[in-house]
Amino acid sequence: MSAPAFNWFAVKAIYNFEMKRTFRTLMQSIVSPVLSTSLYFVVFGAAMGRSMDAAGQHWAGGSYGAFIVPGLIMMSVLQQSLSNASFGIYFPKFTGTIYELLSAPISAFEIVIGYVGAAATKSIILAAITLATACLFVRFDDMQPWFWLWMPIFLVLTTLTFSLFGFIIGIWADGFEKLQIIPLLIITPLTFLGGTFYPLTVLPAFWQKVALFNPVVYLISGYRWAFYGVADVAWEISLGMTVLFLALCMTGIWWIFRTGYKLKS
Repeated sequence: MSAPAFNWFAVKAIYNFEMKRTFRTLMQSIVSPVLSTSLYFVVFGAAMGRSMDAAGQHWAGGSYGAFIVPGLIMMSVLQQSLSNASFGIYFPKFTGTIYELLSAPISAFEIVIGYVGAAATKSIILAAITLATACLFVRFDDMQPWFWLWMPIFLVLTTLTFSLFGFIIGIWADGFEKLQIIPLLIITPLTFLGGTFYPLTVLPAFWQKVALFNPVVYLISGYRWAFYGVADVAWEISLGMTVLFLALCMTGIWWIFRTGYKLKS
């Protein structure tokens, strides 16, 4: 007996629905995150950056403004990947249409591809716009020749990982308040403490070791290495940790559909 064919039509339907929802809420989905990140460029990169550069410290990228660009892009990508994926799957749960989806001739794998693929696509578009916006505020003097290879690799892996994580949050949450608990109380603090605005070398030795338990450190460090060849953690470790996070999220989703957790009740 042959295996059932992959249902591209169903995946495309979910993907297109989610992408159209993004363009219907363009101000909230794209414009607002880009404007928020631009404020960081203005305040930290342009205003405070002059004082930081005048202090005489060497910054990856040539200036403090350039140094924080990878961290700011990653911060925006993490938040938006979580938000888009979690809301995308939570809304069918809230309206009850998820039962129609689960009873349709579409596998769990195809459902995940549709929702996670759309959330990751939105985050990649946002990252591209944010990077283009950063070029208006800062100069990139130390860009590495491997940028065009490794930057997309780290970006895609990160967006997929946190879109999968957001998918898990969307299934776990049973109210709109819970959708915001993990992003606001856990992910945002970890991002600010993960080297977005500073290298870990400025911390005391004890806190440098503590920071290595922050998973976001590896994401930002690897992404910054893709830009400038400088990182707080070896790029091989950052890549390995990113793939590990991705595997853990995939395992979590497999378990959810295997057991029906929060789906069958």
